[in-house]
Amino acid sequence: MRYKIDTIEPFWWGLFMAGAGVIGMLLPIHILAQGIMPGVGAVTPDTMAFRIVNFLTGPLAPLIKLYLFVLISLPLFHWAHRFRYFLFDLGLHGGRMALATLCYGAAVVGTIIAAIVLFSV
Repeated sequence: MRYKIDTIEPFWWGLFMAGAGVIGMLLPIHILAQGIMPGVGAVTPDTMAFRIVNFLTGPLAPLIKLYLFVLISLPLFHWAHRFRYFLFDLGLHGGRMALATLCYGAAVVGTIIAAIVLFSV
């Protein structure tokens, strides 16, 4: 018996792979620039805070917000897909549609919250 989720499975796999690309390429750079460099003293925290405020209010603000939105939302879909198949590996095959709805629904809710927070600033 085929479920409705089977017809949109390629869409979820696409978001999964996009999230993997973001996690693999953008997230390490972001962690280095925002977390490690101020921590080791390469950049002072006051300078970082000043630059972040200027970035979010300056002329490049829409681009920075879009970058942060992608950095937050696509890894959520990557997590949802991985978690769904992790639950399948644990043996939770019953309620296949309910599991998909819960996992991807959590990613959609997280994406909506990220959009509201980022684009209302």
